[in-house]
Amino acid sequence: MKNNSSQSYNSEENNSKKESAFSTLDSRFNQTLRNVQGLLKGRSIPGKVLLSRSDPLDQSNIQEHSPNYERSFSYNDAETSDRMSKDLEEEVQNPNKPSNNANSNGLNSSTSNVENTSKEAQKSTMGARATDSARIIKFTKVLSGTTVILEKLRELAWSGIPPYMRPDVWRLLLGYAPPNSDRRGGVLKRKRLEYLDCVSQYYDIPDTERSDDEINMLRQIAVDCPRTVPDVYFFQQAQVQKSLERILYTWAIRHPASGYVQGINDLVTPFLVVFLSEYLEGSVDSWSISDLSPDKISIIEADCYWCLSKLLDGMQDHYTFAQPGIQRLVFKLKEVVRRIDEPVSTHMEEQGLEFLQFAFRWFNCLLIREIPFHLITRLWDTYLAEGDALPDFLVYIFASFLLTWSDKLQKLDFQELVMFLQHLPTNNWTHQELEMVLSRAFMWHSMFNSSPSHLAN
Repeated sequence: MKNNSSQSYNSEENNSKKESAFSTLDSRFNQTLRNVQGLLKGRSIPGKVLLSRSDPLDQSNIQEHSPNYERSFSYNDAETSDRMSKDLEEEVQNPNKPSNNANSNGLNSSTSNVENTSKEAQKSTMGARATDSARIIKFTKVLSGTTVILEKLRELAWSGIPPYMRPDVWRLLLGYAPPNSDRRGGVLKRKRLEYLDCVSQYYDIPDTERSDDEINMLRQIAVDCPRTVPDVYFFQQAQVQKSLERILYTWAIRHPASGYVQGINDLVTPFLVVFLSEYLEGSVDSWSISDLSPDKISIIEADCYWCLSKLLDGMQDHYTFAQPGIQRLVFKLKEVVRRIDEPVSTHMEEQGLEFLQFAFRWFNCLLIREIPFHLITRLWDTYLAEGDALPDFLVYIFASFLLTWSDKLQKLDFQELVMFLQHLPTNNWTHQELEMVLSRAFMWHSMFNSSPSHLAN
């Protein structure tokens, strides 16, 4: 009897600890991640790293899969993040150190026991470090090969890239840098020189040598550059705006089918920040591009130009006349939302709100204007990992983003809906909210992809 009583007491105590460990997280967040875990169980597909850890509901573990950009985005706990990043680099470089072996053993134990979430919650800090270390080792192994296996890199990158590896990984994912390591340096050098030739040929010329359309396009770019990410002071620096202007104008001249379209200026900013991070340290708010030599600035601009070109090559009809690609995806978004959340869809239709009125900007700027800028590079890790499938996957990301406020939307009239969707309350978002959006998007995309006829309309 005593043993039974003791076991009962211990069981109740364990249950109490489990409830306490999870009570701080939103129940919808918990349920969605459980659903996604069940969906992904036993499957090897992009996103499984994000969603198959032993402690999917522990916030520190969630942030592990989308690490803070400590060199440029760490608005909080910058010193701690920098110190942890250095520790992890030492772990990769010195894998035989006892402390690292302990962390690796902890990882093996935690990943093999998905059910043991409450125990992991009590060790959140140590567990996050162990998993971070393991992910860095995986990235290092893939990147150090003679030829990078892009499919493996995409699978890892989908769940977030270690910040200091991000420039190299992005160049590889976009096909700007070749996967073959012995060709990489030569190709990058040649492409950077080609960009300089284009700037000299198209940008560094007097207006008398430009057509009227080219003068008007350059004038529009010059107007839009100061409006780019206005809440981040770095982009208000004159030299930064001049770099944006050179990149955008050169791209527009080289792509006459679309030319410059407002919104493309936003798409340059993640590339600019990521490639600048190879040369500047600390928070992006403390950066000054004047600290760099002209040669380094030209290298950064060239990388931004070519990566922007590679990104937009897969979405050409998004920026041609009338932007038919975006219109097509907006209509698909409307259908997906109707299938997933009919009450929201019906309410919006009854209020006379068209998806084009708010979602067009989402597709045009890829949510850069909708969420805090310090989360953008993490979001773009997933974008670039999707590769050619990105346009289709955007529909599910945006559906998940919209339905974050499902209950709220159903209570608003037309005018309130318009105002709310133009000024979404995302200022205080953290990686937790972003991972929630991506997790739901992955789940819904997997579900609907297996039944494409559901969206035949």
